[in-house]
Amino acid sequence: MSGSRISPEEAQLRAQSKATLAAQRRADAQTALEALRAEQIAVRERTARLRALRLAKEAADAEAASASQTAPSSAKPAKSGARRRRISA
Repeated sequence: MSGSRISPEEAQLRAQSKATLAAQRRADAQTALEALRAEQIAVRERTARLRALRLAKEAADAEAASASQTAPSSAKPAKSGARRRRISA
């Protein structure tokens, strides 16, 4: 039975190894979490920028639509879809 026991030095080395591995895992997890948070911030910033652009475009479109409704109709009327056919003689 004495063969299954480990020496105190070996037990200490194993404990240090486990502690080092646990510390490395914590550091890796922290790095991954920071990367995830940075990505989330970037997505929120892009979303906010695109939303601002969309709202500005919608406002400009609405302004253009209201301006075209209030403008006098001095422009030529739109052509109808039917075209005249040329007759060659």
